Amino acid sequence: METLQQDLMNKPVKNLFFHFFFPAVFGMLLMSVNMLLDGIFVGHGVGEIGLAGVNLAAPIFTVILAVSLWISIGGATNFSMAVGEGKVENARSSFTLALAIFIGLLGIISVVGYINKETVATWLGANEETLAPTTEYLRILFSLGWILGLQQLLTIFIRNDGRPTLGMVSLGVTAIVNILLNYIFIFKFELGVYGAGLATVLAGAVGVAIFIPHFFKKQVVLNKLAMAWSKQLATRILAIGFPSLLAESGAFVLVVGYNLSVVATLGTDGVTAFSVINYLHGFMFLAFFGIETAMQPMISYYHGAKKKLQMQETIALAEKTAIGLGLTLFVIGYVFAPSLVRLFGVNDSAIIELAVVGIRLFFICYLFIGISFVYMTYFQSVGKVWSATAIILCRSYVFFLVYLFVLPKILGINGIWLSMPIAELTMAILIVLIVRKRV
Repeated sequence: METLQQDLMNKPVKNLFFHFFFPAVFGMLLMSVNMLLDGIFVGHGVGEIGLAGVNLAAPIFTVILAVSLWISIGGATNFSMAVGEGKVENARSSFTLALAIFIGLLGIISVVGYINKETVATWLGANEETLAPTTEYLRILFSLGWILGLQQLLTIFIRNDGRPTLGMVSLGVTAIVNILLNYIFIFKFELGVYGAGLATVLAGAVGVAIFIPHFFKKQVVLNKLAMAWSKQLATRILAIGFPSLLAESGAFVLVVGYNLSVVATLGTDGVTAFSVINYLHGFMFLAFFGIETAMQPMISYYHGAKKKLQMQETIALAEKTAIGLGLTLFVIGYVFAPSLVRLFGVNDSAIIELAVVGIRLFFICYLFIGISFVYMTYFQSVGKVWSATAIILCRSYVFFLVYLFVLPKILGINGIWLSMPIAELTMAILIVLIVRKRV
């Protein structure tokens, strides 16, 4: 506890930012590797129909992650503010209450979803070809997917408790175990898409186990539990974390919207092409959540400690980092698109052509998406929930859905791929012209 407070009070902002940033980004990328690996193994070991089925089920993984981020970012923000104010028992209560809320919400989702998994598969766009693999993957997500959400929640709290590298280690081990189990379950036991899902959640359980020793260390805040819960604390956790729920749920809207658009326009070939894009996007997109989880402990602590100059320096660093990250991801997508598609075992030339064009157009969004994340995170980390919510609603729902409806009628299939990039560009312009001047 004392080490964390001394670091936040005394270390230069730049050093602290990258101390949190690199483990956060690598940790998020390693988390998304789990879904990416499922796609690669399913594409090679099951085939293109299996790949499409896993993609159709993927929004439920997004729902699990969204709930986890909602509760963990809300609880961890309150945790760091309390540490900044010197209220250690309040910080501990934020963790235990967040954990209790998470267990309750994921329990409800798991039971209801499992009972209705075939109906959910149909809602997600599964047809006669893809219903069976979609349902199989949903079976494992609804029964054991909560493990992945728990790993994410613990990663965020432990990062706020001063050990960002431990989260990265946990997720790195998870990725390695996932590779081994995917190979065994798909190629040796021939369990298909069910095996891919089972590999992911069992690997996540190993990652959770790595966190256990943290709670027995003397120098951390979370070495004791506190149950000073209240309705006010629960409301605060849910309110502060709400923008993160909206942001990750926006990914759900994106996947379902794109799936419905491409299946109506191009059929199963279109869904398979988008499967590749979506797997890659899931991998890239979480890198920007890494910026969020790097900023949040610093901004929340500085806000609690009333250190405005350090807050402004953190925002400036985050802006530059987000722009650099976005440019790097765009170049990777544009240059290596054909190789990235082949990575998934896609052999149909028509699907390859669709996916390559889609990647090069869709990845334009990474040039602008970081600006939204920086300012959403700032407002969320200081408790200005409505400002953060407005940014997320505009970029992920209003602008995206309007462009997804309008652009395909003007540009055809390219209009589908460009819907998200233009939505991100619109939001970035509004932030630079209006929001940025008020911070």
